[in-house]
Amino acid sequence: MQDVIRLLPESLANQIAAGEVVQRPASVVKELVENAIDAGSDSIVLKVKDAGKTLIQVIDNGCGMSETDVRMSFERHATSKIQTTSDLFNINTFGFRGEALASIAAVAQVIVKTRREEDELGTLVDIEGSEVKDQEPTQTPKGTSFSVKNLFFNVPARRKFLKSNPVELKHIIDEFQRVALANPEISMTMISDDKELYNLRGGNIAKRIVSMFGKSYQEQLYPCHEDLDVIKVKGYIGKPENAKKTRGEQFFFVNGRYIKHSALNHAIMTAYDSILPENTFPFYLLFIECDPADVDVNVHPTKTEVKFADERTTYAIVSAAVKQALASYGITPSIDFGIDVNFAKDGTPTSGITSKGSMIPPIESDLTSNIPDLPSTNSDNNFTSESNNLNSGSNGVDDFAINVSFDQRDNTSSDDYVKVSSRLNSWNQPSDDMPDFTPWSPIEETSSANNFSSEETPEEPITYSSRANDLEQSDNVQKEVDRFPSDNVIPIQLHHKYIMYQVKSGVMLMDQEAAHERILYEKFLSQMENSSGVSQQLLFPKKVVLNLSDFAIFTEYSQEIAALGFGFELEGNDTVVIKGIPTLIQGNDEQEIIEELIEQLKHNKEELRISANENIARSLAKRACIKSGQPLELQEMKSMIEQLFSCTSPNYTPEGKKTVVLMDTAQIEGLFNLR
Repeated sequence: MQDVIRLLPESLANQIAAGEVVQRPASVVKELVENAIDAGSDSIVLKVKDAGKTLIQVIDNGCGMSETDVRMSFERHATSKIQTTSDLFNINTFGFRGEALASIAAVAQVIVKTRREEDELGTLVDIEGSEVKDQEPTQTPKGTSFSVKNLFFNVPARRKFLKSNPVELKHIIDEFQRVALANPEISMTMISDDKELYNLRGGNIAKRIVSMFGKSYQEQLYPCHEDLDVIKVKGYIGKPENAKKTRGEQFFFVNGRYIKHSALNHAIMTAYDSILPENTFPFYLLFIECDPADVDVNVHPTKTEVKFADERTTYAIVSAAVKQALASYGITPSIDFGIDVNFAKDGTPTSGITSKGSMIPPIESDLTSNIPDLPSTNSDNNFTSESNNLNSGSNGVDDFAINVSFDQRDNTSSDDYVKVSSRLNSWNQPSDDMPDFTPWSPIEETSSANNFSSEETPEEPITYSSRANDLEQSDNVQKEVDRFPSDNVIPIQLHHKYIMYQVKSGVMLMDQEAAHERILYEKFLSQMENSSGVSQQLLFPKKVVLNLSDFAIFTEYSQEIAALGFGFELEGNDTVVIKGIPTLIQGNDEQEIIEELIEQLKHNKEELRISANENIARSLAKRACIKSGQPLELQEMKSMIEQLFSCTSPNYTPEGKKTVVLMDTAQIEGLFNLR
């Protein structure tokens, strides 16, 4: 039998490796910009066309490469960053695998111009699909210029799966922001389709934040600092009142490398616990410095995931550092590493070891004079006991109450109902021609075979938990609602969360938030399909300023958003002028509405593969629906019930959560041991 295992050609192996390293244009940007930083550059220019699909060019003024080095750099596993196995555990550079350039050259047309300071002439190399087309001396400035053209030109299947230009540009902007924030001392410029998006001059981190996100951040930041022997934490966190509905402006850097770490994010959110507005996310930009031997960056091909030698200690230090920064400005109780855990009899802390000095450089006065300086460590902070406040006014027993909202008048016509709250004015009223059922109409005759004598005890079937049972219950729910009496049965609101009402076979419970979400979801879908969204014009247009990444998302879905009834104009690279909002959406904070919509769009895009229309409908329904805890009037509850069961799929939200639950009389009797 002939041998079947053979060595793959170098070009094919490079294309396979490119599948891990080069996922989209943003991956190329990340690798090239990080190489420029490793080369010692203090000025970097990034140019892209068609969101990187046509051109990605990175120009730096770093050390450059020799003629031999530039050719060697495109070989697989060729690198200047490491030499021995021990170097893997002491990595201080961004790149070290030696795979990036070989992978990029395998799926694009690459032209490199480079020159060292001591050389009179530089070198030009032209590579296409791993094949060197040309190499010659050239006149070029000191440093290196990489031009990557027609990404995935030889892999049509990969190119077909690239997203729209706004989406790909968003990812490029994200990568640029991360590298720019990690290296504030480097001047960085980004140009997209001949339009300058960023022009950032070198400076300190505070100046870089203000330059990148806007002058409004001068008033929104607190310094965060902790200097311990095992780990150092420095950076800035946002004031709780300035938290946004989107989570994009949150950054962790470990030894200068951007990372994603859910545990550390949880540590910060825990520190902000109870002081953040609901469903908001604070700004934070934190640098964590530790021994390279205590962190493993060789976990993921993109190197955005790391593992710490001691995850728990890192978690605790980060959380405590944020709490202490907030406490320094009177936000939360202080946790100071310099305070002894032993307390004197009078309740004051005993003196302990103080923290080291500030790690954040002095803040320049031009752009950042209003950002607070780092607080000095004070060993005699006083702690105030609040135990009396915690115990006062509480008997330890929760009150049990049911909020019943109904009209007590008898024989009330539909015209005599109280006026419906404005948040539901857009709902349809219950139809006047709805059948007038009595609360308990006679049950259909059952066959005699199902009638048991008093001496017989029927054997109850065993029912196992299954989605099939849910489907069967859904049919029962629909049958019961078809017989729902509009006038004779009065719905009851429980704890401002659920609507309970009597049906023929028992009682039905409805989750008011889930039900309204389903109603709005189907309405929004219908409006987008028919372009029938009704807009409520604003008296004064409202300007909403977004970061470039969120602006790209808004631009991608602009047509679908307009079809819902939003009236807006796009200004520049980051501003949306809102002129009208859909009548179905209640609220007077246009900035909050847009930010919540974008956050939901990002979440759905990451978690689900759904159409643009469905993404918009889901996101807006989630944001605009009535929330738990909101009291409803009688007419509002009846209107919600009718509209829910006019939906095509009334029993579940778009995410698959139940909207209603049916409990029949047999189940209720079982609770009281009556069966």
